[in-house]
Amino acid sequence: MAKELPKTYDFNETESKLYQWWWDQGYFEPSNDPRKPGFDPAVKPFVISIPPANVTGSLHLGHAMFVSLEDLMIRYHRMKGEPTLWVPGVDHAGIATQLQVEKMLVSQGTSRQELGREKFLEEVWAWKEKFGGIITQQIRRLGASCDWTRERFTLDEGLSKAVREAFVRLYEKGWIYRGPRMINWSPGLMTAVSDLEVEYSEEPGKLYYFKYRVAGSDEFIPVATTRPETILGDTAVAVHPEDERYGHLVGKNVVVPMVGREIPVIADEYVDREFGTGALKITPAHDPHDYEIGARHNLPSINVLNEDATINEQGGPYEGLDRFEARKKLWADMEAAGLVIKVEPYQLKVPRSQRGGEIIEPMVSTQWFIDIEQMGKAGLEAVRDGRIEIIPERFKKVYYNWMENLQDWCISRQLWWGHRIPVWYCDDCREMTVAREDPTVCAHCGSPQIHQDPDVLDTWFSSGLWPFSTLGWPEETPDLKYFYPTSVLETGYDILFFWVARMIMDGLEFTGEAPFHTVYLHGLIRDENGQKMSKTKNNVIDPLEVMDELGTDALRFTLLVGSTPGNDMNLSLKKVEANRNFANKLWNAGRFILRNLDAIPAKPEDEPTWTAADSWIWARLKTLTETVNRLFETYQFGEAGRQIYDFFWGEFADWYLEISKDQIAEGGDRAFYTVQVLVRVLDTCLRYLHPFTPFVTEALWGHLKETCQETSDLLAPEGGWEEALIVAKWPEALPMEGWEAEAIEDFSLVQEMIRAIRNIRAENKVQPSRKIACTISAGEKVALIEHQKQTFISLAGLDPEALVIVKEPLAPSDEQITLVITPVEITIPLAGLVDAEAEKERLSKELTEAESQIERLEKLLNSPFAQKAPATLVEKERAKLAEYQETAARLKLQLG
Repeated sequence: MAKELPKTYDFNETESKLYQWWWDQGYFEPSNDPRKPGFDPAVKPFVISIPPANVTGSLHLGHAMFVSLEDLMIRYHRMKGEPTLWVPGVDHAGIATQLQVEKMLVSQGTSRQELGREKFLEEVWAWKEKFGGIITQQIRRLGASCDWTRERFTLDEGLSKAVREAFVRLYEKGWIYRGPRMINWSPGLMTAVSDLEVEYSEEPGKLYYFKYRVAGSDEFIPVATTRPETILGDTAVAVHPEDERYGHLVGKNVVVPMVGREIPVIADEYVDREFGTGALKITPAHDPHDYEIGARHNLPSINVLNEDATINEQGGPYEGLDRFEARKKLWADMEAAGLVIKVEPYQLKVPRSQRGGEIIEPMVSTQWFIDIEQMGKAGLEAVRDGRIEIIPERFKKVYYNWMENLQDWCISRQLWWGHRIPVWYCDDCREMTVAREDPTVCAHCGSPQIHQDPDVLDTWFSSGLWPFSTLGWPEETPDLKYFYPTSVLETGYDILFFWVARMIMDGLEFTGEAPFHTVYLHGLIRDENGQKMSKTKNNVIDPLEVMDELGTDALRFTLLVGSTPGNDMNLSLKKVEANRNFANKLWNAGRFILRNLDAIPAKPEDEPTWTAADSWIWARLKTLTETVNRLFETYQFGEAGRQIYDFFWGEFADWYLEISKDQIAEGGDRAFYTVQVLVRVLDTCLRYLHPFTPFVTEALWGHLKETCQETSDLLAPEGGWEEALIVAKWPEALPMEGWEAEAIEDFSLVQEMIRAIRNIRAENKVQPSRKIACTISAGEKVALIEHQKQTFISLAGLDPEALVIVKEPLAPSDEQITLVITPVEITIPLAGLVDAEAEKERLSKELTEAESQIERLEKLLNSPFAQKAPATLVEKERAKLAEYQETAARLKLQLG
């Protein structure tokens, strides 16, 4: 007795149980594992290191996208029989985590400063233990088949050791140094921040025009700025060397407003003569471009801001004022002194802190930096020579542009949570000790009076080591030997430079090998109108809510099929709902097939004789296997998913499943072989869909396997049933044998005929239950059409007593509707069906269209095209012309 499945797939009941079962069975661990007996180092693995989510994080659509894509790749390669390892882990997320804990302390009436560093870090670790596992549990919800026995944390003991090792090695090579340079300063967070933590927004501002008086003269240079408070730190005024307006002033001095300091007028080609007044105030300490100009001209750099963005002692009378208060007061004083020219509205691109939202200040600050010029050259070469491929390829240009214009990387952060910089300062000899292990005395003079640098490393420093540090580096562990280099790095295109480039540079520097052979970049997820999702726009889609309501498979399939490498995608809940319906369609097809296993004998009596529908669906499946394998091999996963979807729903479910009902009703061998085809096609589709929709496919495949085993050994796939779909064999491309094209062509004709009859029924509002008469002139296809008689009766709603199939052409008549589907002609009696005049008008329209195509093709074939185009293409156009001529002739006969 075949098992009766519930009418609808219950994802809530299925997902968590299946995930736990997969984990309990050990399917997430590599099939060839250095930690287990029988390990074979010669078998090549497929490895992905997960982009570590922030320990503070909660699942958003960005996580859902990368988890779905990476899990798809992992499941695909696992089914291909390769040992697969997906290394999971989370990032300590320095700024984000410290902010969360500081907010908690404020709510408790205390602060980081009151607790002190040691107590504060105890609080952060306690917070991490309490909340740090939430994000990994949410990633599990998505079906992520990571090897959780190898989960890592960027502050765990092993990764901390790797960070120390990397820092010391670079320092010993002279590539890490401490000094003053331009950085992004967050006054709210009181730390340097990376470019990735700065978000630019278009905001209305002002352009302030004022006078720079020439020293010892009544002459002045008009200058414009968007930040008047930085005038206090100006050390030059620059003009273009070819600007005739100011050429005579180059080399003279001008006076800084309100502070009276004299500064030079210099010439530099960077100056845009068309912007503002064509004269540029130079503040090397507070503008990255001015910093470069200052370096070229050996200008002093005067920092006028404290760390909290108040004016420091360099600001003279404005000392102690907040930067924006100083702006107002300074401008008012300049106006009173007659130095103001005008103020204009101006659209600004304002840098704001990603975390706190305050305006970031470019500032020269003494920090730790890496000179990454040499590492950058190696990273550039690894992509140029093909050791690393970037998908899509157009992002290679972006990568090259970044890598050819590298700036020294600021790696220090003024935080307490993170990898503390392994540098100790001696209070006696003032020398620095840089060490892998915490020293007790100065390495230079032996004094015990040493103290560690208070800063921590940029989070991206440890993230850059991720592909190999997670496998045990700097130790030569069995995991590192076998699983490194990894295979694919999958992430969003927005962090190609911030993370991917650093991993490439670090991998090459510390291991001598590229950390992966392929970089796959996905795009951003936008709302259904293409807008960026944000809480202020109220258009954020919460993946956890979507999974609760519509299931994980529906969300995954939507993200995977809706995306193409490197392109943003628009997401709507309607798409997810449609894919929930697809999961149900899959389930119901399985229900139908399982139910019909009771209708077949245990084994057939004779060898199989296939129907046209059997041959067609098998030929189409063969085509699908070739297409899907080609698309997977070229990382076109979205298109592969669309092809599987279209085949399953549009061909297998809508056509073959319906035809199979009549074939099964015949009983005997016909029923057996029909169910055998149903089982094998469903089995193949479930295998192909498993990386996209793991839960519903595993659940349904389990029922299919169990029921088929109870019914007949002859229903098993080639090689037999595996223990679970997650480790089942991936269907390779089936070889073509020569008969497939004709099988597809023949059944396509049947489909076209049925669609045409259905359209006539729909246009004339014929009730679905009403059977109609029909005569088919089949010509050379008479045998095919005769064999498909029952298919026409069932799928086109024809009256079996009034269905006539003949070989010869039909006589024209005004009393019938005629459908010409070359080489077949179909007539349906008009009586009680349609308006005769309306039918004549329809035929006339079809004739006009056919004659239009004939005229177009005759012109084309009488043009130079016929001589210049490839012979195969010309022949194809001639065949089209002949077909339209035949159609027109038939239509003329029908019209009389």
